Amino acid sequence: MSVTAPPVTLQTARLLLRPIRDSDIDAFAAMHADPLVVAHLHPPLGRAESEMVLDRIRANTARDGVGPFAVELPGAVPFIGLVGLARPRFDVPLIPCVEIAWRLASAHWGRGYAPEAARACLDFGFRHLELPEILAWTSRDNRASQRVMEKLGMVRDPDADFDHPKLPLGDRLRRHLVWRLTRPA
Repeated sequence: MSVTAPPVTLQTARLLLRPIRDSDIDAFAAMHADPLVVAHLHPPLGRAESEMVLDRIRANTARDGVGPFAVELPGAVPFIGLVGLARPRFDVPLIPCVEIAWRLASAHWGRGYAPEAARACLDFGFRHLELPEILAWTSRDNRASQRVMEKLGMVRDPDADFDHPKLPLGDRLRRHLVWRLTRPA
């Protein structure tokens, strides 16, 4: 499946989803240094590690034609996190696929921003990229992300659950639960 998206901007009732800018690095690094934000991902990152992650995200977006958007509260906060589509590249049976994911600074949790931004990305993926299906996954103890998936109308697929190959055996985050959403008719 070839998926190519132009560099676009999406607007919701409260949010602007835009391409990542160089000026986002300070807020991006602060988000990845927050133990609350990365509790279900990896240990907190330092500035240099965050810069490498952001460089990798931008390179993957350029290569794949899809990637996360920077999420902005227009006129208030220029960067509150990332939400978007990606083409993951690790070895599990459900890949190749397109995944939707989100990560917001903890100061912006609990306001409905993740599902609002994710709905815009799902709509973009289904309407403009004509994707037949979009998946999401998270570690089994990440109830907050699981609730977002449920709010989005995604359907749990226990048969697709997997042990993340980038995490060591015995790691509490290794087991990942999978949700699916198919393009509306």
